[in-house]
Amino acid sequence: MAPHEDHAASAGSTAGTVSTAGTGTAAADRGTGVKDTVVRTLSAAGTAIGELASGLNTALLALLVLLWTALTAVTSLAGVGLLMAPAVLRALHALAGHERARLARRGPEVVAPEPAPTRLRLALVDPTTRRELRWLVRHATLGLLLGVLGVLLPVLAVRDSTFPLYWRLLPEEATATSLGVGLARSWPEALAVCLLGLGWVIIILGLAPGMARLQARPGRELLAAGPDVDLSLRVAELTATRAAALDAHAVELRRIERSLHDGTQNRIVSVTVLLGAARRMVARDPAGADELLERAQSAAEQALAELRTVSRSILPPVLDDRGLTGALSGLAAQSGVPCRIDVDVPDRCAASVEATAYFVVAEALTNIAKHSGARSATVTAHSRGGRLRLRVEDDGRGGADEHGGSGLTGIRRRIAALDGSLTLASPPGGPTTLEVDLPCGS
Repeated sequence: MAPHEDHAASAGSTAGTVSTAGTGTAAADRGTGVKDTVVRTLSAAGTAIGELASGLNTALLALLVLLWTALTAVTSLAGVGLLMAPAVLRALHALAGHERARLARRGPEVVAPEPAPTRLRLALVDPTTRRELRWLVRHATLGLLLGVLGVLLPVLAVRDSTFPLYWRLLPEEATATSLGVGLARSWPEALAVCLLGLGWVIIILGLAPGMARLQARPGRELLAAGPDVDLSLRVAELTATRAAALDAHAVELRRIERSLHDGTQNRIVSVTVLLGAARRMVARDPAGADELLERAQSAAEQALAELRTVSRSILPPVLDDRGLTGALSGLAAQSGVPCRIDVDVPDRCAASVEATAYFVVAEALTNIAKHSGARSATVTAHSRGGRLRLRVEDDGRGGADEHGGSGLTGIRRRIAALDGSLTLASPPGGPTTLEVDLPCGS
């Protein structure tokens, strides 16, 4: 009975070990999931605060233009305002164009209509001018309020959260909270103010993204070309991007042809020559023939490796096997600099979109390893609302030049072919941020 008991005990111990290991793996997965959720929430809130702050700049300008427009309308009754009307209209159109560019940098492109008139009589009946005026009123009021909150909330959060660090330095009757009420005369009261600061943080994390979308909505609805606007400019733009895509396709074909001609074809010719020589030598010099066969085999293996490299450069098989998440994880693992990756793409995109995203990240990581001198990089990929957004960041020296042979021009053309957008921020001294927005269904 003892052997059976030992065997049973051993089996029980093994089962307990497996169970413990499985529990530990599940706990680790949950921990990783919670960490990713926290990182995404903080990133979304930080991005939203940045959008609200940038929107505050245009909202302040919108308020000035709105006051100017109101002054012009009032003084027009006396005839004086009629002289200012063209300047007001030019300012309105310029501000609307600036807002379109701002929104395009932080999301999908806002397609501009045809240039609006600056003569008062034509502007009064122009639908584009009317839509811009409606946007002006909404952005100068609601947009300004949201922008102020977006800048003020982080200040309040920092002020109240750090209150226990400096509350003893304040005068006795100084207001403790950022709300302008309450006094703190003891540590419990100071910690209560700190809890208020944490409440501000929770409000930022929960509401900031929605506030940013609400601030941007009037611009996306009213500043885009409407159904009654001639889209000839958009057609011309798409024609240009199609031509650029065809040029990029021709360049890619020439690259593949050079790779096959200069590499694989030469090695196959070498294999043929070596096999012919070995065939002629096999009778009189078997040792020499065997050496030639080894060289032929080596050349054939190199040709096969080059063929695989060329085929992967056309469409990486890893995209079909593991999807975009697995493909980007593989690129991060092979990166020349330590790379952290955050991918949240629950649904598959079109094959052309996934291939473009893959090549954009591959080219970006190659540039980082070659030129940036960075110590680390981060790749983020999220899909929301039918759009795939990529973000590649590094802590290198910055100063990336799109026209300096870094491959960014080819990346932009490839993205434009799918009606996407690319934004590059690389000030001298760094960091460098590359942001790409692609439609998931192209």
